[in-house]
Amino acid sequence: MGRPRGVEDAVILRAAADVIGRAGPTKLTLAAVAREVGLVPGTLVQRFGSKRGLLLALAERSAKDAAALPGRVREEHASALGALAALIVEPMASMATPETYANHLAFLCIDLTDPEFRRHALAIHQAQGRAVEELLREALLTGALRAGTDIAALTGSVQAITSGAGLTWALDRHGTLAQRLRQELGNVLSPHVPSGHDDDPEES
Repeated sequence: MGRPRGVEDAVILRAAADVIGRAGPTKLTLAAVAREVGLVPGTLVQRFGSKRGLLLALAERSAKDAAALPGRVREEHASALGALAALIVEPMASMATPETYANHLAFLCIDLTDPEFRRHALAIHQAQGRAVEELLREALLTGALRAGTDIAALTGSVQAITSGAGLTWALDRHGTLAQRLRQELGNVLSPHVPSGHDDDPEES
């Protein structure tokens, strides 16, 4: 017999992400997450086994969300470059303050040092890379990028600015993270956009 859900796992995992944003992964407790969703800590132990189990479930869920995001943003935007901007900005939407960004960055540090977590982080990175490349190729075919643009190299640059823009924003704190990401994406794309083309990722 399946166990009763009451509160779905997806709700609990979103709450865990919120707690990480406020306190960081090291200060996250099952009790804090349980309070967030109106459960007792024992329920989370039954479902996830431990704090590590909960964090691994969150990492796995994040990888699945990353795989689903490209299709959704492409449906929601008229242009490939508009969808690209959404693809870059939306996953960072919860990081509204430098402190929240720092707490999520601490989770990334776990991803980089723990093989089980790294597997999910790498899946997210690879899914994003494939999506960025597909959108850039579409933009090339529709004339939104100059003929001859090296799509593979540009894909790498887009992914690099996605990581770097967040860090520099958290340091200098000019504007919002979303504004910084759109600005830096525009900067890296601008040499490849034909003159007079109005498909601006900062506005799409």
